[in-house]
Amino acid sequence: MKILLKISALLLALPISVLTNCYLIASADSTAGIVLSTKCQGGYNINIWQKYKNGELLYRATSHNGNLSLGKGTSKATEGVRVYKFRSGIYEYWVWDGTLDNPQSGTLEVYKNNRILMKQACRKS
Repeated sequence: MKILLKISALLLALPISVLTNCYLIASADSTAGIVLSTKCQGGYNINIWQKYKNGELLYRATSHNGNLSLGKGTSKATEGVRVYKFRSGIYEYWVWDGTLDNPQSGTLEVYKNNRILMKQACRKS
């Protein structure tokens, strides 16, 4: 009887989890479009998104150190390339979209109190 109950619960939970996962993916894709996707040294994967409704820039990073999501970013063309900037407390994250030498590369820079902590080379993915 317990085995039958467990199997029934599993068969009910599986379609619900699949439907929920599909819905979450679709809702994320329908509210923002990807602007930049990079893979950086040190295992950092950075995605910059822009909300369709209000143009807000979003920063999504995954790495072995964890994940980070930030909003309210800015974008500016500097020295012939675009830089996206995001702030979280005393930290700032700059993502350079390309370099003067290679538009397919870029850089991730992390600042703490306006002092650089980390600089990683990136490649557009």
